[in-house]
Amino acid sequence: MTNTVLNMKDIDKSYRDGEAQRMILDHVNLTVRAGEFVAIVGPSGCGKSTLLNIAGMMLSPDSGEIELCGQVVSALPKKKWTQIRREMIGFIFQNHQLLPYLKAGEQLSVLLKSDRKKIQELFSELGIEHLMNQYPARMSGGERQRVAIARAFASDAALILADEPTASLDSERGHHVVEMIQMEAHKRNKAAVMVTHDERVLDLADKIYQMEDGKLVNSR
Repeated sequence: MTNTVLNMKDIDKSYRDGEAQRMILDHVNLTVRAGEFVAIVGPSGCGKSTLLNIAGMMLSPDSGEIELCGQVVSALPKKKWTQIRREMIGFIFQNHQLLPYLKAGEQLSVLLKSDRKKIQELFSELGIEHLMNQYPARMSGGERQRVAIARAFASDAALILADEPTASLDSERGHHVVEMIQMEAHKRNKAAVMVTHDERVLDLADKIYQMEDGKLVNSR
């Protein structure tokens, strides 16, 4: 289907745990289309973040296939993965991963060559226009997270991946941030996948999946 952005087929992933092999992902299948916002929930250690890292091509599956915008990317050489991540995927990490030596606006302009007007618009939408010239060390955790979200949106990627995006935010700001992810998916026709423990924001997702025993169960 042409509007499918992410298609994960029969993804397996296991780790060595002492003498045993622990299955984290067991034949997981996930399809996310353009304009769709999907949430994945489940207890800590159930494999949610592992799935997100495989979707974002930061981690290889043991077996299975990953398609992005119709291209089987899991079969490409690893040296191509960095380019695909940069061009097709926008990441929102739980720990923001901002560069400490760049001001907030520079996190976008230097890395993504975004024009200043676009950066200002994104910062204004997220309520952080006053942070344009601040270094990460001078920001609160919530402010750093919103800069990281602006960076993910500025990449104009087809797929947005968010790992616990509300972890360092209060209820009101957390809901606003997830509304921004939802809006990015719906208005700009992008696919978005969010891993979260925050049940307060699940009403904003189009689909909710529960991770159970290494499998994804569609709960809504």
